[in-house]
Amino acid sequence: MTAQQYQELDGHDRPPTGIALWAANAERLLGLIVEMPAALLLLAEVVVLMMGVIWRYALHQPLIWSDELAGILFLWLAMFGAVVALRRGEHMRMTAVVGALKPQWRSLLDLVAIAAALAFLLLTIAPAYHFAAEEVWVTTPALEIPNAWRAAALPVGIFFMLLIATLRLLQKGGLRQIVLALLSVSLVVAAVTLLGPGLSGIGNWNLLLFFVFGVGVMVFLGVPIAFSFGLATFGYIASTTTTPTMVVIGRMDEGMSHIILLAVPLFVLLGLLIEMTGMARAMVSFLANLLGHVRGGLSYVLIGAMYLVSGISGSKAADMAAVAPALFPEMQKRGAKPGDLVALLSATGAQTETIPPSIVLITIGSVTGVSIAALFTGGLLPAVILGLTLAAVVWWRYRDEDLSSIRRASWKEIVSSFIIALPAIALPFLIRAAVIEGVATATEVSTIGIAYTVVAGLLIYRRFEWTRLYPMLVDAAALSGAILLIIGAATSMAWALTQSGFSTELAEIMRGLPGGAITFMAVSVLAFIILGSVLEGIPAIVLFGPLLFPIARDVGLHEVHYSIVVILAMGMGLFAPPFGVGYYAACAISRIKPDEGMKPIIGYMIALLVGLIVVAAIPWISTGFL
Repeated sequence: MTAQQYQELDGHDRPPTGIALWAANAERLLGLIVEMPAALLLLAEVVVLMMGVIWRYALHQPLIWSDELAGILFLWLAMFGAVVALRRGEHMRMTAVVGALKPQWRSLLDLVAIAAALAFLLLTIAPAYHFAAEEVWVTTPALEIPNAWRAAALPVGIFFMLLIATLRLLQKGGLRQIVLALLSVSLVVAAVTLLGPGLSGIGNWNLLLFFVFGVGVMVFLGVPIAFSFGLATFGYIASTTTTPTMVVIGRMDEGMSHIILLAVPLFVLLGLLIEMTGMARAMVSFLANLLGHVRGGLSYVLIGAMYLVSGISGSKAADMAAVAPALFPEMQKRGAKPGDLVALLSATGAQTETIPPSIVLITIGSVTGVSIAALFTGGLLPAVILGLTLAAVVWWRYRDEDLSSIRRASWKEIVSSFIIALPAIALPFLIRAAVIEGVATATEVSTIGIAYTVVAGLLIYRRFEWTRLYPMLVDAAALSGAILLIIGAATSMAWALTQSGFSTELAEIMRGLPGGAITFMAVSVLAFIILGSVLEGIPAIVLFGPLLFPIARDVGLHEVHYSIVVILAMGMGLFAPPFGVGYYAACAISRIKPDEGMKPIIGYMIALLVGLIVVAAIPWISTGFL
């Protein structure tokens, strides 16, 4: 890599130093080493799970080792994906505060964030090694091999992330800034270590210190969420309890290894495939022909397209990336303002959080025990209700739109585009039917969707860019690794909160609220809107789902109804500025400045809140078709 290439990559005006250039080249080489295994592991997961479906359902000869092998490969995929995500800077972090600072402070805090991640990795690499070494005495039931083959993914992944974090630190700042960042983090770690004996005597006040103040400060300083959770948990366990720190790794392993979460990388890959094969564009084209001639017609198309695409990909980033490039150019030609476009895109992202096979639905089912099939059924109608409230705002805003220059599509064009889009529209129904009819589990069904999409792309749409397949596998692995590392760290934190007795105290407080189920639901909605904006949906669910769902059942709320309301509330928080990460993702995909959408999104968020209140007040909307 040349100095000019490095300067373009780094985005700074300063000339790169020799060390920075060496670090950039070393990181690039390391990236090649980890990206290929990540891509191959994801491809292997697709093959293994597809074989399991074929052998069990078609040949009636179940492969007893397929799930076990998939589980072993999955942890390696998660860890290598997390390494790739760290190299790309794709670990989820809240940058609203850091982004508002002056460049020199922003640069320093970026280095502090890397140093904090480095601290967590240094603290956990030895416990991870010991954890993997202990697993050598455990034998897997089907393959009859030591479980250390699976557990070794943790220390190996942490080691690679350690190298990446070090190399990124060397690239991002000068010697003085690097030393200052490392010194700042080291002083905090040293202070917590020295104060440990005193902290153990203040009981559950430590929860506020580590998990409220500590996590809050790290998140607002831009430390990636997974590492914020991990550092807080490690610090709490190491300094205030006698529990071995290896337990932190064990709980992370438990959180990341749940087989149902294998659906995360597979559905992310499916979302990328439907965009690449042109299936998403075919659906959008049909909806544009159907509604493009009415006032605000393409805005209605955006709402409908997000509904349909969300039923396929399960990833909001993939959904928005599939819809926005196809619709926004035409909408802007018709006079739509960029701010209104990104505001509506964000609002539809929040609206479609409950449409199967949403990753959040899968996560909430895995951590709370709620039937995932029931969640898949219960999430469809609530999204329609919220879509109608958004459509009402669209109608009001575009009621005076001038359509004199717009040509109405003929019925022949509408029918033709419907026929072209029919294979794409059928996909979400195929996925749902496969789960309900027992053809495949919620994890395996994604492979059916992938196979269907590949066949449709090759034979029907005649569009399949083989050169894009490897980058898509790497992209899916990286996004999945970032998500799964958060789940692992949040699972560890949730365990620490539970062991402290906090869950019992919280349960008593929530049960003691006046008004019973109504008050509990209202408080939950408010809490999860706030949590969704700061923690994102998945870590918030992993942390608070096991604590609050038993209480919801105790006060008489249906678990599916409560799940849907909670997910929609988190979706509002996730896509609401100024803190919602999803809003900034929508801006990035749309290439629209965040400031432009701040005002238009208020009306859409109010509409979503009205829809959420309706869904919360009428349980039948979520449970009527169960």
